[in-house]
Amino acid sequence: MQRRTFLATLAAGLAPRLTWAAIGAPAFLAAGKRGEDFFLHGLSASGASLFQIALPGRGHAAAAHPTRAEAVAFARRPGTFALVIDCATGATRHRLTPPEGMQFNGHGAFSRDGTLLMTSEVVAETSEGRIGLWDTANYSRLTDWPSHGTGPHEIKRLADGRLAVANGGIRTDPVDRAKLNIAEMRPNLTLLSEDGALLDQIDLPDLHQNSIRHLALQGDTIAFAMQWEGDPAEPVPQLGLWTPGAAPRLCTPPEAEAFTMQGYAGSIAATPDRVLITSPKGGAVMFFDASGAHVATHHRPDLCGAAASGGAFTVTDGQGAVWLADDNGLVPLADGATQWDNHLVALT
Repeated sequence: MQRRTFLATLAAGLAPRLTWAAIGAPAFLAAGKRGEDFFLHGLSASGASLFQIALPGRGHAAAAHPTRAEAVAFARRPGTFALVIDCATGATRHRLTPPEGMQFNGHGAFSRDGTLLMTSEVVAETSEGRIGLWDTANYSRLTDWPSHGTGPHEIKRLADGRLAVANGGIRTDPVDRAKLNIAEMRPNLTLLSEDGALLDQIDLPDLHQNSIRHLALQGDTIAFAMQWEGDPAEPVPQLGLWTPGAAPRLCTPPEAEAFTMQGYAGSIAATPDRVLITSPKGGAVMFFDASGAHVATHHRPDLCGAAASGGAFTVTDGQGAVWLADDNGLVPLADGATQWDNHLVALT
């Protein structure tokens, strides 16, 4: 019996992996909750669930392999599990665990050729940032790089292979997530080479309590979404644009809408001519053009997940709805009993 089990496992490992197209070409990945159970879903462009795979706890974001139908689902930060899921069969191929004393921090990205997985991590006791590297042939741990900041959250691979890291700047208690350094926090946005060398970095000394959390790419420009940890009575921008080698640009909405986001941008997405940020706290989505000028604001309670695909934006909310979003408003695509979590990940 043990020999047969071993041979079956070996055969499964050697079997050719299916591509995303082979399993129905899902457009997005999204974590969600239904009843008391948690799942990772593959969604079509119209918002229909093509597959759902059970998770052991609340999911946050996912990373999609660039070619094979394989996803890594990350626990809500700080987490100690990341599941490598065969989206064709629903099987968990690997359960990744960070080294002792480390925690996953909610996000990851694959290398251009798919041979490496990079994971956002922290040293639990200090929140010092690290980028974990895993060999995707068998998901063995290779090494880790410094993130050059505290509390890294989302990481994004640029088209040329460089890695953008949103170092949120917040030191947290490893058990209860209490924020320990708000008065002196120092977020930054860091650019690493394909081999982990520090290439460039910016921070916001005049807004050092504006935690840089999430990222989207707009050509050579990195759009970053922020969460304000300072005086709630002070209006601050939640969106910035940075082209490496230049100074960052902060995108300020009209004065009448300065408090719409309630200091909290939960997700971000970009097309060549638009960037949007969402706020579940403010129940809103804001659009900006490529220069950083405000274009439109639309309202929907608990709106958070956002992704761009094929030049269009799709957003999700915690009440089970999937929406098409543009300058003119929100158009319903699908509705159901799944409460969508913070992020929507585009596969194209």
